[in-house]
Amino acid sequence: MTNVPPHLPQLAGDTSAESPWPVRVLSMKIAEYVDRMSPLWVEGQIVQLNVRARTAYLTLRDADVDMSLSLTVPTNTLNAMGPLVREGARVVVHAKPTFWTKRGQLMLEGRVMRPVGEGELLLRLEQLKRTLAAEGIFDRDRKKALPFLPRRIGLVTGRAGAAENDVVENARRRWPAARFEIRQVAVQGPDTVQQVGGAIRELDEIDDVDVIVVARGGGSFEDLLPFSNEALVRVVAAARTPIVSAIGHDVDTPLLDHVADLRASTPTDAGKSIVPDLALESSSLREARVRLSQGLRGRFAAERRHLNALVSRPALADPSSLVADRRDDLDRMTNRSAYALRQRLSRAHDQVAHARAQVVALSPQRTLDRGYAVVQQVDGTLVTSRESVSANDLLKVTVADGNFAATPVSAPPTRDSKAPTPKKKTNAARKTRGDDA
Repeated sequence: MTNVPPHLPQLAGDTSAESPWPVRVLSMKIAEYVDRMSPLWVEGQIVQLNVRARTAYLTLRDADVDMSLSLTVPTNTLNAMGPLVREGARVVVHAKPTFWTKRGQLMLEGRVMRPVGEGELLLRLEQLKRTLAAEGIFDRDRKKALPFLPRRIGLVTGRAGAAENDVVENARRRWPAARFEIRQVAVQGPDTVQQVGGAIRELDEIDDVDVIVVARGGGSFEDLLPFSNEALVRVVAAARTPIVSAIGHDVDTPLLDHVADLRASTPTDAGKSIVPDLALESSSLREARVRLSQGLRGRFAAERRHLNALVSRPALADPSSLVADRRDDLDRMTNRSAYALRQRLSRAHDQVAHARAQVVALSPQRTLDRGYAVVQQVDGTLVTSRESVSANDLLKVTVADGNFAATPVSAPPTRDSKAPTPKKKTNAARKTRGDDA
């Protein structure tokens, strides 16, 4: 255990601005802490290799991000691996972390080293592929359709590589007005994931970039491993813009091909897939115009035939016939109405005549014509009983052709007395006044 002088704080939490630790004490404390760490297995990519007589010095970098550690390995251990150990190779090392107090540097002391074989990498990729597929990242229903004619094409490719030329030239050969927004990044090595992912995010934020192509030429299995990195796959899955993967050749299938919205077998194929063919579209447009013209002419001809058929009909050939037919109908209806009205008037006239005859037959005048008379008192009261008349009463007698006054010569007998035998009256005795008396 590191001996700290008595006048200095014994624990790191006890240090202060007035009572700090010297650098040597801190270095020894860190070395003591690191020395308690157990040996471990670590994987990385060799980016720098310096072989000395007894010890080989290596820089081991993470294959996905820009982070590295120094590593020392006995030279005989390195030689036992043969030509497989070279810069760019991926290895696993069983090492013990150490801290060099003089340099303040954390290092690894390698004890066993072996290369990561392609079969082992393939197994890891297959496990990652199954995991991502279970999350639904590769599902077809989440893939976005490419636009028919993108306003601007985003292109992520290597610096001064043939892939950029293949995409741009083939796209402009099909559509000369195609516009590109190009990002040249590292497409091989430990910086690939970070730079390609950053370029995709940057292009995804540009509004008029309607499609993004990630293109790289062919390479070894190790060279294409960054395009199967989980972090890069998730960046592509989260993008709003449709993404085309054009990595390597047709036989190369990194995980980026599965998550992309379209997989192109080569960068050349990608250039043909992102824009329409101007010659083909122009030909299709001409054919469509011809079909449209033929269709319009056929429609006009059909409508003209229909119009001629309508005009040739009698009603349109002689429009006055319509009025004549309606006039005849109107005359027939007028005659029928007049006849019906005359019939109704005749029947009504007969009914009135019959009713008049009935009224006349039942009228008082007709009764008077038959010889009956109406006898009234002076005040107009009808005489309906002989008991209501006294001798010398003045009576009014109405007959068929007028009226006259009359006076009874004697009172009528009562009901109890025996009625005398009536005597014939002379005309002079019955009529004492004229018609108007």
